[in-house]
Amino acid sequence: MEFLHILILALVQALTEFLPVSSSGHLVLASLFLGWDYQGLAFDLALHFGTLMAVLIYFRADFLALSVELLRWRPGHAFNPMQRLALGLALSTVPAAIVGLAMGEAGANLLRHPLTIGVCLVFFGVLLGFADRRSHGTAAPLATADADFVDGANAVFSKMSLRQAVLIGCAQALALIPGTSRSGVTMTAGLFLGLTRAAAARYSFLMSAPVMVLASAHGLMELLLSEERVIWKDFGLGALISALAGVIVIHGFLKIIRRVGVMPFVIYRVALGVSVLSWYFLTQ
Repeated sequence: MEFLHILILALVQALTEFLPVSSSGHLVLASLFLGWDYQGLAFDLALHFGTLMAVLIYFRADFLALSVELLRWRPGHAFNPMQRLALGLALSTVPAAIVGLAMGEAGANLLRHPLTIGVCLVFFGVLLGFADRRSHGTAAPLATADADFVDGANAVFSKMSLRQAVLIGCAQALALIPGTSRSGVTMTAGLFLGLTRAAAARYSFLMSAPVMVLASAHGLMELLLSEERVIWKDFGLGALISALAGVIVIHGFLKIIRRVGVMPFVIYRVALGVSVLSWYFLTQ
C-alpha cells in the first residue's frame, strides 16, 4: 500500500472510531469515493489494534484500578462500585458479541451500503442530539475543569446499575450497522438512562476496549485461516498512526464534550448523511 493510502485510512479510523460519527461508515465511504479496493484483513486488523492501544494507553489508570478491584473480590461479598463497574463493562460486551456472531461477514457486507449509511447517520445523529437536549435539564452541567469532569463521571459510575450496563450494551450492538457509530449510540443510551455527559462519554470509551479486543481476536482468527500475506511494514505503520492519532482524538473529544456538548457532531452527521443520500439518489 502507498503511504498516503495507509495514512488516510489510519486517520479516518482513529478520528471516527472515537468520535460519534461512525468509523465503519466513514471507512466504506472513503474507499467508495476514492475508488480504493478493500484494504484486506491484515490492514483492517492493524487499524483496530491501533485504536485498541489508544484506549488502553489513555485510560490505563482506569483499567488498572478496575483490574485490581476485580482481583480483590471474594465470593459471598457484595460488589463495591468499582467491581460493579467492571462487571457492567463485561456485560455490556455480550449483546454486541452475540449479534456480531449471528450476523457473520455475509450479513455485515449487506449492510455496507450508501443508503443504509446515510439513513443511519441522520437518524442516530438526531437521536443523539435529542438525548443530549433531554438530559441537559436533569444531568449535571458541563464541568469547568478536567478534574471536575472526571470526578463527575466517577460519581455517576458509583451509582450505575447492572441493568443500565446491559441496556447500553444492547444499544452498542446496533453499531454493527454502518453509519450508526458505537460511541454515538452508547452515549445516546447512557444519556437516555440518566447518565451525565461526562459519565456517558467516559463509559463509552471504557466499554470500547472489550469490544475492540473481541474484534481484534476475530480478525486475527480470520487472518490465520485465510491465505492472505501480511505486509508487516504496512501493518505496523497503520497500527502506529491509528494509535497515536487515537490518543489525540480521545483527549480532544473529552474536552469538546466538557465545553460544548455533542451538537457539533450531530450537525456534522446530519449534513454528511443528507449529502450521502443526495449523492445516492442522484446517481441511480
